[in-house]
Amino acid sequence: MKTYRFTAFEKSGKTLFDEAWEFADDVTAKAKGQQQVEEKGLADQTHRLVNSAGKLILFHS
Repeated sequence: MKTYRFTAFEKSGKTLFDEAWEFADDVTAKAKGQQQVEEKGLADQTHRLVNSAGKLILFHS
């Protein structure tokens, strides 16, 4: 499993979530990460998911 960092923000810049998530690979992280974002009700908030190398996997502004 690889570690990914998920962060979600309010429009003001306040951090709502800053969590480490684990997925097998980037493809799985994109699919399952999006699912977790929706389950947390954050799909309309600014958010990002990056891998340990800093590669952007998911982003919404």
